[in-house]
Amino acid sequence: MFEDLIEKGFLRRIKSDKDMIEKELKEAEYDLKMAKNSFNAGDFKWSTIKAYYSIFHASRAFLFSKGLKEKRHFVIGIVLEKFAQNSEISFKLVNDFHAAITAREDADYRSVYSKETAKYIIDIAEEFLEEIKKLKV
Repeated sequence: MFEDLIEKGFLRRIKSDKDMIEKELKEAEYDLKMAKNSFNAGDFKWSTIKAYYSIFHASRAFLFSKGLKEKRHFVIGIVLEKFAQNSEISFKLVNDFHAAITAREDADYRSVYSKETAKYIIDIAEEFLEEIKKLKV
C-alpha cells in the first residue's frame, strides 16, 4: 500500500515501539497546551503553529503504531488518507490534518493568521488527539 512512498524515501517501515508512541502523544499534549497558552496570551500565529504540531505528533504516534515513519510532513496526509480509505480512521482526521497544515503554513510562511483560525485549529487539535488516543495506538 505504501511501497511507492517507501521507494521514494518519504516513508519507511519500522518496528512499532510503545515508548516512541508514548513520546509522540506526550509531545502532542504539550503542544496543545502551549497552543492554548499562546492563544490566551493573544499570540494567534504561534497558537496556530503549536496546534498544528499537536496534530503532527498525534499523527506520528498513529503511524508509529502501524510500523511506519514519515520523512516529510506532507506524507502524513497521504498515509492518513490511505488508512481512511481502508476504514481504519475517519476521513475527518484526514481533513483536519490538511486544514491544520494549511493554517500552519499560512501562519509560518505567509504571516496570515487570525484569532478565529487559531481557535479552530486548537479545537480540531483537541479532537484529533482524543480520536488518536481512542484508536489505542
